[in-house]
Amino acid sequence: MSSSAPKLCVADVSMAFKTPTGAFHALAPVTLSIPQGRFVSLIGPSGCGKSTIFNIIAGLLEPTGGRVLIDGVDATGTIGRVGYMLQKDLLLPWRTVLDNVILGMEIQHVPLRASRERALPLLHRYGLAGFEYLYPSALSGGMRQRAALLRTLLFDTDVILLDEPFGALDAQTKLKMQEWLMQLWSDFSKTVLFVTHDVEEAIYLSDEVHVMGTRPGRIIATIPVPLARPRIRHSVLSGEFLAIKERCLELLHLDPKGPEAVNEAA
Repeated sequence: MSSSAPKLCVADVSMAFKTPTGAFHALAPVTLSIPQGRFVSLIGPSGCGKSTIFNIIAGLLEPTGGRVLIDGVDATGTIGRVGYMLQKDLLLPWRTVLDNVILGMEIQHVPLRASRERALPLLHRYGLAGFEYLYPSALSGGMRQRAALLRTLLFDTDVILLDEPFGALDAQTKLKMQEWLMQLWSDFSKTVLFVTHDVEEAIYLSDEVHVMGTRPGRIIATIPVPLARPRIRHSVLSGEFLAIKERCLELLHLDPKGPEAVNEAA
């Protein structure tokens, strides 16, 4: 396989649902091509199909048309090829933080002792030292999301889907979690597809932002984020950052039946 081939490719994927009044077209054909190790965000209005795309990539929905390829191999309808984290942390209340974090490895039949030995250093490194043997009810919202993200990473897939993981957090905690996620992403070199309603969050975290429209859901623009990494928050709030934000907001306020998809890098 060529090193230039995308890690994740969503190829002309569309989705229609049957309703009593006829077919509802949730997604027009959508194409995404994401290289290994990139951080890419989807933004768009509610109902534009962001979560539908995630569910198709994760194999939870069979698309009406198109394919999902991982490393060039057809993964359409295949569960377990990507890590998937929702806004809700979904930690199991009867398991300790440590035993929540190793859940993915257990599912993959990694022995319990080996799973714990692998997870413990990561809990210590990424801000959960001292919380390993507590239960989720003892954790703050930010701590719970840290545990859920580590659990997703330890599922040990190259592609990670994050669906508004910080949407329920307060503003200060959210900023801290963004910084924490950037460190995690840098250390693990995962390919990340991220959904958010927060335009600044999308720009700050991403190499590229895809703006979606609705009726039906589709990508109306692809905007590169050429800001240097590592990113320090006060330094990225520059004229270039603000120009990208203004362009994203302009696109989000377009008529939902507005222009065809455009690539802003072209």
